[in-house]
Amino acid sequence: MNRRDFLRHAAVGTAGVSLLGLPFAAEAAQNIHLTILHTNDQHSRIDPFPDDGRKYGGMGGMARRATLVEQIRQQEPNVLLLDSGDIWQGTPYFNFFGGELEYKLMSDMRYDAATLGNHDFDNGLKGLEEQLPHAAFPFVSANYDFSKTILQNRFQPYRVFEKQGVRIGVFGLGIELEGLVSKNNFGETVYTDPVAVAREMVQELRQAQKCNLVICLSHLGYSYKEEKIDDLKLANRVAGIDLILGGHTHTFLETPELVRHESGHETLVNQVGWSGLFLGRVDFAFSRRTKQRTDVRTALVPVNTPVTTS
Repeated sequence: MNRRDFLRHAAVGTAGVSLLGLPFAAEAAQNIHLTILHTNDQHSRIDPFPDDGRKYGGMGGMARRATLVEQIRQQEPNVLLLDSGDIWQGTPYFNFFGGELEYKLMSDMRYDAATLGNHDFDNGLKGLEEQLPHAAFPFVSANYDFSKTILQNRFQPYRVFEKQGVRIGVFGLGIELEGLVSKNNFGETVYTDPVAVAREMVQELRQAQKCNLVICLSHLGYSYKEEKIDDLKLANRVAGIDLILGGHTHTFLETPELVRHESGHETLVNQVGWSGLFLGRVDFAFSRRTKQRTDVRTALVPVNTPVTTS
């Protein structure tokens, strides 16, 4: 699908987005539908922003997000809920509870997977280790080597999910911590080249794991002018990733960016700002017969007033 066709299929912006029956209702008999919901840079925002005239006032809040997620799960047969890091840091909830509340609420929402952001190291490796039991969802991290730390063997590079015979591989990439995070907080954690690691992940997930869809949870950042690796550069340099769900730069994208690799493979890159103001949604359709992708549509769903159904 070229960019023009993709944008024609996309549900652009936040106005008039219908959660009910958004994707492919007419092709239900021929296709398997998969709904990807995603967040990034939640930054311990548990409550909505105060409704006091500020930008985004009255928006957000984890209870409202939980309502949206549950409604979509009731409407769609196959849903994955994913996060791209920086779950912690930004409100007194983190200062008082050290990340416990964020993990428990995400567990209640039944997140399927998340990756680590730089602020998820803010209480050091010991603080992260202490809070991990409160997370009933896995963290995927492919380019951080924790083998010389207390977090050895606590994270896997990827997870594979299966929905009606469609196999979805999800792997995680983190930003370079040196110069961004205090050495005392990440210790002997070793950062490895995201491009080389992503190529390994694509080969593993495509060939060995027979995945029909490959998703990268990235905390690299959307785009930089300098040579620093970002999501757009990653999509240009690594063929075989279908969807990069990014974080770190707090970028609000109304529609995903479509990047075409020189091989012809197309990657969608998306990011939905910060603090849980929006819930990202990407709906894929797959042929029931071949399990090949046939269509994609997107929506940027505002987290504001509770959604009601008749």
